[in-house]
Amino acid sequence: MGERTGRDGVRRPIDRRGIAGRALAAVLALGLLGATGALPAAATRERASGPVDVLYAGSLLDLMTQSIGPAFHRATGYSVSGVANGSNALATEIKGGTQVADVFLSASPTVNDSLAGAANGDWLSSYTVFGASPLVLGYDPHSRFASALRSKPWYDVVGRPGFRLGRTDPATDPKGVLAVDALEGVALSYARPGLDALATAGADVFPETALVGELQAGQLDAGFFYAVEARAAHLATVPLVGTGLAGDYTVAVLNRAPHRAAARAFVAFLLGPVGRRLLRANGITPIVPARVVPDAGGAPTTTSTTP
Repeated sequence: MGERTGRDGVRRPIDRRGIAGRALAAVLALGLLGATGALPAAATRERASGPVDVLYAGSLLDLMTQSIGPAFHRATGYSVSGVANGSNALATEIKGGTQVADVFLSASPTVNDSLAGAANGDWLSSYTVFGASPLVLGYDPHSRFASALRSKPWYDVVGRPGFRLGRTDPATDPKGVLAVDALEGVALSYARPGLDALATAGADVFPETALVGELQAGQLDAGFFYAVEARAAHLATVPLVGTGLAGDYTVAVLNRAPHRAAARAFVAFLLGPVGRRLLRANGITPIVPARVVPDAGGAPTTTSTTP
């Protein structure tokens, strides 16, 4: 330890450890402070940890696992633990107690009503309609019918002999209901009575999480998909002219959610600017502001407030 002479002429010892400590603190501060002189959010916000259990429509499988889930984890620290299936099937599992979850993502508002009220176990009290994705026809570009699908109305092709048209079960998946609506609607509107039989046929009906794979494996010529799953799987598609059908996606925090703070954080992220940007980039048109149904089964109100 050396000495220095002060302004009063008195020699005093130099505390080099104190100087080094102050210098180190200054360096650290300069490294953390931005041009505005403020600490970045990452340095001031404590990250969360732990799971959020999300049950979501099978059409959201790739979006959740490849986009929303990882982005939510990076933003908050929470980790998404998810299960994908048909929306109706998931609602049945919630009511039966075979699935315990924090958040429910459905492809149809009416499914939520089956979880509301004392008679249904009072699993949710409200839900939010946050986006829509049109129903499209995804097809195998190597199919012998591919050229016809690209040049003619879809309803003039899918009923041809040998055409294999895949769809999901309307009893377990809202997309299956829309597929039946599409076939029956054009059968009536465009005088294609043969499509009625396709709407009720039991062949080529698959679980929602398996339909994309069946098409990609060449087992089907075409199938009904939401744009969000078709885009994620890089499927060739044609619009369902004459229908205008779409899946309306909803989110709800379930009553008795084990990880309620994480569930609220997930919904806030999904309805926030980053979540909406990811939805739009992946085939879902966000509803802004989102439509909240404060009492399941009641009339929706337009608001941006999250559950």
